[in-house]
Amino acid sequence: MAAETFLFTSESVNEGHPDKLCDQVSDAVLDACLEQDADSKVACETCTKTNLVMVFGEVTTKANIDYEKIVRKTVRDIGFVSDDVGLDADNCRVLVNIEQQSPDIAQGVHGHFTKRPEDIGAGDQGHMFGYATDETPELMPLSHVLATKLGARLTEVRKNGTLTWLRPDGKTQVTVEYYNDKGAMVPVRVHTVLISTQHDETVTNDEIAADLKEHVIKPVIPEKYLDEKTIFHLNPSGRFVIGGPHGDAGLTGRKIIIDTYGGWGAHGGGAFSGKDPTKVDRSGAYVVRQAAKSIVASGLARRTIVQVSYAIGVPEPLSVFVDTYGTGKIPDKEILKIVKENFDFRPGMISINLDLKRGGNNRFLKTAAYGHFGRDDADFTWEVVKPLKWEKA
Repeated sequence: MAAETFLFTSESVNEGHPDKLCDQVSDAVLDACLEQDADSKVACETCTKTNLVMVFGEVTTKANIDYEKIVRKTVRDIGFVSDDVGLDADNCRVLVNIEQQSPDIAQGVHGHFTKRPEDIGAGDQGHMFGYATDETPELMPLSHVLATKLGARLTEVRKNGTLTWLRPDGKTQVTVEYYNDKGAMVPVRVHTVLISTQHDETVTNDEIAADLKEHVIKPVIPEKYLDEKTIFHLNPSGRFVIGGPHGDAGLTGRKIIIDTYGGWGAHGGGAFSGKDPTKVDRSGAYVVRQAAKSIVASGLARRTIVQVSYAIGVPEPLSVFVDTYGTGKIPDKEILKIVKENFDFRPGMISINLDLKRGGNNRFLKTAAYGHFGRDDADFTWEVVKPLKWEKA
């Protein structure tokens, strides 16, 4: 009897989506601050609508920051260079409302920069999750990997001139048929591919569908996952000329599932972009991804989730939790012990161990589109596996 299968769907958006534009601006500000001052405290939000980008939040830094210049460069690099495509980087309005970090928070978290790294408290309360699965080489869910790569490929063929009718905004979604192998996830086939991409006035829907199949889907989705039953929805609305901030307002931190595991695992709710590493929304999520990935890569389990939680101003985590969905080679409580022995969850130490105070090289800007996890890039230090020693029970 064939194993019972189920469908699971993950979505992604590419860098021209208005929410992602905002994530990128916020992280470009963070990069600029950290590049000049590694101890910068940054909580930068961005919002956008027709002909407007606004950055606002709390920044305490010795860096000399030209916010307007950062906004315009980031928007231009995405491809928003005229009102026709949804935003004009050189002529849109840029509003800036940045204040310093609250002194109440500063004294509680880092003692106005006087605390040693191991004594730095969490920048806020919260709980974060890390997830890993052996279904792909990246140890990430296949549905998420494929949706993300389709979005990245859309941008690639727009920027390299392969498809001249493409505009910056776009969304993707992939449904994968899986079966559950005693808690591990095994992909069987791709059930549905959905792409909605912004385009210019010159192209027909038939041309869009043919080009997307040939130049976007074919290079991204391995042939073994596609069959004659795979369903394709390619620009199903019929028209997507108006896009970017002209089509929809954008805001930092509204694409947190796309940033992480595509709906798999769990999410504590805190966004990443525009936050320095004392914000455990970001640094805590990074270290538990490293822990989860190391558990799977070390053969301790085929699939796992790790949770950590914090109180504001307190360095030590309140709790650490591991669940291997029944795939663990030893009991979960033993794996939890190994995790606690190998990973330091104090925020100040996460910053050091993962080198999170280093800006430049678009370090965090790179994370702000196409996912924070499963990326093969030396700047994504949390993706480096820590070999975990263990013995079979």
